[in-house]
Amino acid sequence: MTGQAKRMRITTPAGCDLSFEMEPQHLLSCDDGNASEPGIHMLGGQICFIPRFDSIEGTLVFDGSLVPPCGLLHEPVVLGVKQGRVTRITGGSQAAEFRSWLESFKDPNMFRLAHGCYAFNPGAKLTGNILEDERVWGATEWGLGYLSNVDAPEGGINAKSHTDGICLNSSVWLDDNQIMDCGVVFESELAQLAAKLK
Repeated sequence: MTGQAKRMRITTPAGCDLSFEMEPQHLLSCDDGNASEPGIHMLGGQICFIPRFDSIEGTLVFDGSLVPPCGLLHEPVVLGVKQGRVTRITGGSQAAEFRSWLESFKDPNMFRLAHGCYAFNPGAKLTGNILEDERVWGATEWGLGYLSNVDAPEGGINAKSHTDGICLNSSVWLDDNQIMDCGVVFESELAQLAAKLK
């Protein structure tokens, strides 16, 4: 469904509200946890999408964890996003820590949104370990900074590092069709799959 959508919108109760266009040339991947073949394998329960970068607009609010540099969040970190770039960071001490960390690279590409992901692992818990956090059921995750040109064939994002943040209890629209509400999958076909997993 995500691969067929032209636009997406994601909101959360914490105030996240991002809209963007999809780019068919960008990688769409699903971590299913199958490690039966040699290679790099990730914990199951994450579906990654990479929007058209300059179309990402709105407010991104991390309220789960942010790694690096913050770990578990005790307060929301609010990012204003314009044309795929973070233009402001507000909140408390962890927002200030995050802003200082990004600025320390002296690399404007560290302020670019690189990818988003759905999180659908029914056993994952929010712990501060980002590889588990980004699979907590009903969350969405956003990465900033480096992205390989395998993921985005027009050259990826050449940045000095990468960070990932978690948006809990996400609502998602594909084009004009809502498929999730506050972390609950309710689109009929997906709800049946979700019930089997949970």
